Amino acid sequence: MRLKSEIFVSALTRRVFAAGDFAAIERKGADEAGAIFIRQRLRDGRENLYGPAPQSFAEDEEVRAERRFERRLTEAQAQEVEALLEKERRFDADLWVVELETDKVGDLFTIVG
Repeated sequence: MRLKSEIFVSALTRRVFAAGDFAAIERKGADEAGAIFIRQRLRDGRENLYGPAPQSFAEDEEVRAERRFERRLTEAQAQEVEALLEKERRFDADLWVVELETDKVGDLFTIVG
């Protein structure tokens, strides 16, 4: 069974704060199963954007239950990230957007591909 979006986001923000970095919920989506997008703001003002990875990356049911992410944009300008998120919002109004100000995200969530 997959962890609720609200619980995943809450745990993610706590882990970021525990590491001494900053996290904020930019947009709150559906508590149960809203898609989660993560904006990683870099020190130079650019951003990385992570979105839900297709379930085809998962081999078995246990792995499919884990939330996995793929990088959608790398070192992009904020306007580019916002444009992609706006497109996603038109498609899915229940999505979450979590903003992180941290140098490393590898230990915070699973990145595939």
